[in-house]
Amino acid sequence: MVLIDRIIEIEHGKTLTAIKNVTINEPYFAGHFPSQPIMPAVLILESMAQAGAFLVLNSVLEPLKKNMLFSSITNSKFRVPIVPGDQVKIKMELAKIRLGAVKLIGKAFVDDKLVAEANLLANIVNRAGS
Repeated sequence: MVLIDRIIEIEHGKTLTAIKNVTINEPYFAGHFPSQPIMPAVLILESMAQAGAFLVLNSVLEPLKKNMLFSSITNSKFRVPIVPGDQVKIKMELAKIRLGAVKLIGKAFVDDKLVAEANLLANIVNRAGS
């Protein structure tokens, strides 16, 4: 399940900006919540994680032989609900990379308004069979 629609800017090893267009056709809106659809917070975090993985894996040697395993989410805040019709701009910053451990800072915006943020920690590991 890919949640990122497109990447609009990347500065290798530093930052990435991605877009997620939120539509009423998303399958999770059937249960979250049918009469008042709101994008689940866990999927906002997953969108950040996918954007962060793209940023990191495009900054290492042999990215097709690597995976990222997320280990921690800290300082997460969900300030404004994301609803169908919103275009979410996800900005990821690679704050630290050392010995395969990665710290990412993620922020999500709708109409230039901060709607969510989180710090993500992950480890770069060899893909099985590589």
